[in-house]
Amino acid sequence: MEKYTTQMDAARKGIITPEIEAVAKKEKRPVEQIMQLVSEGKIAIPANKKHHCLNPEGIGSMLKTKINVNLGISKDCKDYDLEMEKVMSAVNMGAEAIMDLSSHGNTQPFRQKLVNECPAMIGTVPVYDSVIHYQRDLATLTAKDFIDVIRLHAQDGVDFVTVHCGITKKTIEQIKKHKRKMNIVSRGGSLVFAWMSMTGNENPFYEYYDEILDICEEYDVTISLGDACRPGCLADASDVCQIEELVRLGELTKRAWDHNVQVMVEGPGHMPLDQIAANMKIQQTICMGAPFYVLGPLVTDIAPGYDHITAAIGGAVAAMSGAAFLCYVTPAEHLALPNLEDTKQGIIASKIAAHAADIAKGIPGARDQDDKMATARQKLDWNAQFACALDPQTAKAIRDSRLPEEDHSDTCSMCGKFCAVRSINKALAGDYIDIL
Repeated sequence: MEKYTTQMDAARKGIITPEIEAVAKKEKRPVEQIMQLVSEGKIAIPANKKHHCLNPEGIGSMLKTKINVNLGISKDCKDYDLEMEKVMSAVNMGAEAIMDLSSHGNTQPFRQKLVNECPAMIGTVPVYDSVIHYQRDLATLTAKDFIDVIRLHAQDGVDFVTVHCGITKKTIEQIKKHKRKMNIVSRGGSLVFAWMSMTGNENPFYEYYDEILDICEEYDVTISLGDACRPGCLADASDVCQIEELVRLGELTKRAWDHNVQVMVEGPGHMPLDQIAANMKIQQTICMGAPFYVLGPLVTDIAPGYDHITAAIGGAVAAMSGAAFLCYVTPAEHLALPNLEDTKQGIIASKIAAHAADIAKGIPGARDQDDKMATARQKLDWNAQFACALDPQTAKAIRDSRLPEEDHSDTCSMCGKFCAVRSINKALAGDYIDIL
């Protein structure tokens, strides 16, 4: 059999990999169609050669919308067992990707544990790990140090890495000139900006991009082009800094594809609802259909504690308009490291947004579960309704905690015998409709 380096390389050579075959089956699409779209870069299948327990997923605007769950320890919250509990909970709730954003201690054992045990795609942001790995202040690190950490993550088996390649010395001048309200809110982007400001050097991820691509090609790591200038508030949305960086990411996308390296492009961020669809279309044009990976977008700045809802609203519009991958947002966004319940709420909100978008996009089979739910509701079959629910345990717990005193087999405590479904079912069957 002919050899290949990456999923994109295989697709371009007409080789059907096990990963391409698995994605085609999941998406109910012809294998040849998936292979063609992978070869064009319009679908990415992040699948590091060392991630042996991976359950492959395709990411592309024409496929089911996928969601990512961010987790990882911090200096103030360093319970690896809790993070692993979040991981398995996320996978059980249907998250397709886990990003380890750990920023304290020895991160490698946890990262390796994820790769060895988690079937979801694993992503990281190597620049976070650089200071921790070397235990040195940011300004003392060299370009080689940063690149070596990317290599380490690739060797550990992560499927995709976020690298902030699009921020350059020119960006520093733009940030100073255009007086953004929130400047840079990307954690990775701010670290790169800070390093450039302190050393006077060009962004190492931009300057040594070809070396990064060589690493990604060797291990088949998908490069997720980080948006250092994503808007952190509505006032900064769609500004010069954001769009100029996007143009550069389009150029970097083409260079990655020339290396047979798969690409995702990251996007906003905070954004007014009426700008989301246009931003998705602009990205598709500038980045030639490369999958778009968005954080939210959050459609208002004033809902701390409820940002999983603001992100779900924006995420549904974004995915309907062309985004392929939603990064979940939890109620703890802007406030704290999410706990287990925050993680659950964030996942459910993102799953709702993704599912709603898939229905709007006409993804094959997307509405099947909704139609089953409608049938179950028409029959007042409560157990069948729970089985169709996105979160069966919560639905059942709410009903069980507030059952009506009588006739609870065909009513709930909201309407009782005034239940519209009950009345119409009896009327159509010619039965007497008792209310009192």
